[in-house]
Amino acid sequence: MPLETPARIVSELTSRGYNADREAVTLLAGADDPRAALDVAVERAPDDALKLSADHVERVLTERSADGDTSVSTGSESGNNPQVKARPPTETEGMSVEGTNDEGVGDGGVGDERDEDSEGVGEDVIDVSRPDESVRDPNFDARSLDVSGDITGESTGTGEYEDFVSVFRDRFERLSKQLRSRVNARPTSAVQAMPGGGETAIVGMISDIRSTASGHWLIELEDTSGTYPCLVMKDREFADLVDELLFDEVIAVEGTLSDDNGDGDGILFVDSLYFPDVPRTYKPSTADRHVQAALISDVHVGSQEFMADAWSRFADWLYTEEAERVEYLLVAGDMVEGVGVYPDQDEELDIVDIYDQYEQFSEYLKEVPGDLEIIMIPGNHDAVRLAEPQPGFDEELRDIMSVHDARISGNPSTVTVEGVDVLMYHGVSLDEVIAELPDEKANYDEPHKAMYQLLKKRHVAPQFGGKTRLAPEEKDYLVMDDVPDVFHTGHVHKLGWGKYHNVLAVNSGCWQEQTAFQKSVNIDPDAGFAPILDLDTLDMTVRQFS
Repeated sequence: MPLETPARIVSELTSRGYNADREAVTLLAGADDPRAALDVAVERAPDDALKLSADHVERVLTERSADGDTSVSTGSESGNNPQVKARPPTETEGMSVEGTNDEGVGDGGVGDERDEDSEGVGEDVIDVSRPDESVRDPNFDARSLDVSGDITGESTGTGEYEDFVSVFRDRFERLSKQLRSRVNARPTSAVQAMPGGGETAIVGMISDIRSTASGHWLIELEDTSGTYPCLVMKDREFADLVDELLFDEVIAVEGTLSDDNGDGDGILFVDSLYFPDVPRTYKPSTADRHVQAALISDVHVGSQEFMADAWSRFADWLYTEEAERVEYLLVAGDMVEGVGVYPDQDEELDIVDIYDQYEQFSEYLKEVPGDLEIIMIPGNHDAVRLAEPQPGFDEELRDIMSVHDARISGNPSTVTVEGVDVLMYHGVSLDEVIAELPDEKANYDEPHKAMYQLLKKRHVAPQFGGKTRLAPEEKDYLVMDDVPDVFHTGHVHKLGWGKYHNVLAVNSGCWQEQTAFQKSVNIDPDAGFAPILDLDTLDMTVRQFS
């Protein structure tokens, strides 16, 4: 196997039981004969070594060169830097939500948050020579990655009625706390006993929404003491907010009671409506140093349409000097295509066995640098339960995907990366939000807008009984107790990002070209993109490898 790229060198080292520093890989790639250089470096590795250091490789190559073996020379004698001839990826600083960029990618961007421009990298040569140690070496001591909200190993639900009562009660109590600081709410049982004409507020879970014959909106709100009807008049300036409501989400309303309230037939005429929401004054946390994370999802290895070449270009780019600050890789689900996920899927599979799909995904994961911190959550195509929250993979699959000591968590999970809270959620509920809300509020071409709705509701999958399967647990793992700094999803195979009350929402596209099934349901994917997040500023650049 030729070893002309750093990714292939890493793959070969992994197959022999070794990992290597980025600088070590660069030195091996720059040798006149990379395979011979690799053989020598492995042969002379200390017995207890699991990772080849740059110093070790440089020493071995120097010794062999002194012995007259020019096949392992780094080529540095002439003073030329080793270079890789390649077409660099397109770098997109922002994409308009109104049109397309030069690559024909559909709407997906930040709207008013970013200028409408697309910027390419002009050079035909990427210099991957070893830079100064003080710049190139990652500061491993500064790295930190913690996970919270992981259901893995904590699932207790049995599907009994009591489990559903517990999870909805927990949801109500936690979200109502966020709202009670803003309204002086009373239980519905107390409101029913109040005299007519008075003002009050209710915090409740939406059990019903319907329009009246006059075009007004009647919302049934339920709390732990009962239900109460609330009327939103069509001419109120906030009436369009009703279009954003979903069953089972928790809201607060303030208003005036009808005159007949004391008779038991009362109604609340709504004057104000509140979501749990993200405070407009929210200030996100940032890292203390310049470090980056690559946010990707929906790799779909095993599909005939998996973009292996684009993935390899992405992996190769991670070894370049441009990517020297990328120290984290966050994968938001659907590592493989799965089996039996949609009708006639077997006709579109390149690998028909689910375990073979994960074995192949692991091989592709070997191509990325071994010093990346990798965390993955499952999606609806992965071999875990479909109901959310989804536990992480079982031990057999974890063993298969143990490359580079990748960490696996449940869906959703909050990953704190050097002080930055990244809420990772695969995103199945985005289908529900897009289907239920008006197009200007949520659509597939601008997936970040649907994500804004979930942030506003402070819940990643508020509606029960629809497209999203929900598993009852002792507590609701899908509630956003704390505001994330970054909200990262996938699932819909569309690229889009923007900021909602200073929270960066990113849907990272996919690595699968359009399948026959996607074509039949009018899904045109944004494939082969990698959003690169600056953790110290929360600025983002999107690189295209397709």
